[in-house]
Amino acid sequence: MAEGVKVEIVSPEVLVLSAEARSVIVPGAEGYLTVMGSHAPLMAVLKPGFVTVTDTSGTISSFFVGGGFADISDAGVTILAEEAKPAGDFGRTEIEARIATAQQALADASELEDKGAAQNTLDTWKNLLLESSSLGGTVH
Repeated sequence: MAEGVKVEIVSPEVLVLSAEARSVIVPGAEGYLTVMGSHAPLMAVLKPGFVTVTDTSGTISSFFVGGGFADISDAGVTILAEEAKPAGDFGRTEIEARIATAQQALADASELEDKGAAQNTLDTWKNLLLESSSLGGTVH
């Protein structure tokens, strides 16, 4: 079995998590990636999503990140998030409010580029709503 990996999730306000884990699943802009011990060094842009951490005892925890970067190195994975908090602190109502804001931005966009960006943001939040449902009730 692979050795553990040190994980830190940092937001501008606070250190959200610092722990040793078996694995960390990160919402990369190009898709989700799993980080385990001895992972190759990598820098990844993050999209809004849920980081899933399986600790050394097998307990799974989820954390919302609102974009940012993941720095994966020999020292572990450091997630520098624009916004981060435990998934349980990020409610369904908050996701629905962000969907409404994104829908309004799409309706207000007049340029093709702005419409594309607004549609991408809306799709991200809709997908996040679906994903939050699969977390087994952690997001309400």
